Amino acid sequence: MKSLLSNTKFRISFAIIAGSAIGFAYYYFIGCYSGTCPITSTWYISTIYGGVAGLLIGLPSKKK
Repeated sequence: MKSLLSNTKFRISFAIIAGSAIGFAYYYFIGCYSGTCPITSTWYISTIYGGVAGLLIGLPSKKK
């Protein structure tokens, strides 16, 4: 399991999936249903934003 978590592609994929799930959950539980909120008014936009946020968090940083 440790070697699987050290795999960069797996870690990035997991971060994107987790971010997308969190983005959808944000839309589902907190989202704006009036249509005035551009990010949370539709499920697919909040899911995409969550996936992008997960990607940015999951990208490897430079090591010293």
